[in-house]
Amino acid sequence: MRNFPELQVGVDLAFASDLPVAAGMSSSSALMIAVAVALAKSNDLRTSETFRTAIATREELASYLGCVENGSPFRALGSDTGVGTFGGHQDHVAILCAEPGRILQYAFMPVRREAVYAFPADHVLVVAASGVLAEKSAGARIAYNRAAALVGRLLGMWNRTVRDDYASLADAVRSDVDVPGRLRALAAADDEGALLVPRLEQFLLESFELVPAAARVLAHGPLAELGAIVDRSQQAAETLLGNQVPETVALARLAREAGAVAASAFGAGFGGSVWALVPTAAADAFTETWRARYRAAFPEAGARATFFASPATSGAQQW
Repeated sequence: MRNFPELQVGVDLAFASDLPVAAGMSSSSALMIAVAVALAKSNDLRTSETFRTAIATREELASYLGCVENGSPFRALGSDTGVGTFGGHQDHVAILCAEPGRILQYAFMPVRREAVYAFPADHVLVVAASGVLAEKSAGARIAYNRAAALVGRLLGMWNRTVRDDYASLADAVRSDVDVPGRLRALAAADDEGALLVPRLEQFLLESFELVPAAARVLAHGPLAELGAIVDRSQQAAETLLGNQVPETVALARLAREAGAVAASAFGAGFGGSVWALVPTAAADAFTETWRARYRAAFPEAGARATFFASPATSGAQQW
């Protein structure tokens, strides 16, 4: 309302969801986007000069709504307090820009599409909500925000040291081959080095080694090589990022043991869910095996866990 005074028409909203609660599936972002889109459509907001000046694409709309959620300004549009979490725009881009049968690769700050890959033929994602709630409140919010804040601190340290003004840590790393080594030295010398060093290593590994490696497999195959790459990503989340719980660690391992091509936790962590890529023809049998082994290992969480299959489908749509 403060960004777009042209909003004059209210809406009566009814909403339903079949997403498990607090499972790291971006249900809060999805709800916020649905409300925003309903208001925008009901007020024909795209005809607003303010809107058209600031937002021209779905990616830019996703970035704006991500800023609404985390309390950051977007271009000339001012900010509010947000919801108290220091999230980025990845969830919002996925919700608004996903395409059926495809895997989209995006870079951020600013949001830009880098590549498109075909989703592996005759495969499906089986998702397990662990039964451990990933609520972003109290201690969980502090732990979640710390992971984001550490990257911000590393960027601030670099910009102060080199007297530059990079918008993201990735931009700083790309600027020179010597940057990773110098960043490691800065992080190790800091009072919070015990936290900064592993966070930096996870960031470098994920952004500059594992994502490009996964992209090469998706583009050229063979698909079997994806599993080891995703395994390393999961291990880095466990040992460097430190946002995993025993249940999500076990789910990723059990999925691989049950025959998944690849499997990893996703979302903010500290609970939540795990995805497994499996052949479509084997999905039902795989799901039953995965569920049974998880319940045997974690009876209490397993009783609350939810398992379902999902294809690569489209983002937010209007009917």
